[in-house]
Amino acid sequence: MVFVDEAGLLLSPLVKRSWAPRGQTPVLKTKTRSHRKISAVGGLTTTAAGRRQGLVFRLHPMKNVGAAECVAFLEQLKLNFPGRHVFVIWDGLRAHWSKKVSRWLLRHPKFSTFKLPPYAPELNPIEYVWGNVKYHQLANLAPESEEDLFTHAKAALCRARKSKVLLRSCLQHAPINFFDR
Repeated sequence: MVFVDEAGLLLSPLVKRSWAPRGQTPVLKTKTRSHRKISAVGGLTTTAAGRRQGLVFRLHPMKNVGAAECVAFLEQLKLNFPGRHVFVIWDGLRAHWSKKVSRWLLRHPKFSTFKLPPYAPELNPIEYVWGNVKYHQLANLAPESEEDLFTHAKAALCRARKSKVLLRSCLQHAPINFFDR
């Protein structure tokens, strides 16, 4: 099973509280408020019994996630799980249900898709991975460029991928019991 979702990582910093010596207010230096971003598409993978977790992701600088990026992500899943039946659980993003994605799914019957209800992002466990990456690992980061943001985002997602405890807790935190616990 793969819980799929997209996220945007902005070049402007997400300011959070931090510790500093008394009287020395921390300062984040940025050139300007920027709307430049990196779009990420990722999947929190797990076995049917919920015993093993993993994280698969793709970063798309200066792009929005569309049908082509969804198909590329599905191709990556196909390479990561050869010969296995893959259940993709995602939201109602138009790109997920586009003709391009539908044609790809028709050619690959080992992929089954399930749609989460609208306005309920908390049901998708990968939302908690995005929250960890954005609000903890990349908080107060003031990157100089898109390349700098790309480097930090990739490192943060790789750290999340290595943390099996984090991935398992994201699955357990979702308010739906996907597995018998």
